[in-house]
Amino acid sequence: MAERVEQEEIFSQVLRAGRRTYFFDVRATKADDYYLTVTESKKFTHDDGTFHYQKHKIYLYKEDFTDFHEMLGKATDYILNEKGNEVISERHQKDFKKEETETEETTSTDSFTDISFDDI
Repeated sequence: MAERVEQEEIFSQVLRAGRRTYFFDVRATKADDYYLTVTESKKFTHDDGTFHYQKHKIYLYKEDFTDFHEMLGKATDYILNEKGNEVISERHQKDFKKEETETEETTSTDSFTDISFDDI
C-alpha cells in the first residue's frame, strides 16, 4: 500500500489551546496550487505518565473558501450571540483542577453471612 507523502508547507500558523493545538498549514498541490489543512492535535496522558496525540485533519480547497468562511462566520456568530464570550465549562479555565473523589473502600461486612463449605 502506497503512503501519501505530505506536501511541503508554504505557510503555517499554530494556535495552542490547553491540551489542544490547531495547525493551519498552507500546502501546494502537484499543479502548484495552494490548499489549506487544519489539524487538531490533542494530547492524552495515560496513568503511567506516558502520552499520545490524537490528530484530526481537514483539507480545504480554494473553491470552498468562500462558503466555508461564510458558514464558519455564521456558526461562530450564532454561538457568541446565544451564549456570549464567557467560557461556561470550568474544564476550559486555566486554573481548573479536577477534584478527586474518594471511593468508598470501607464496605461493612455486617451484612455478609458466614457460610461453611461443610454446610453446602
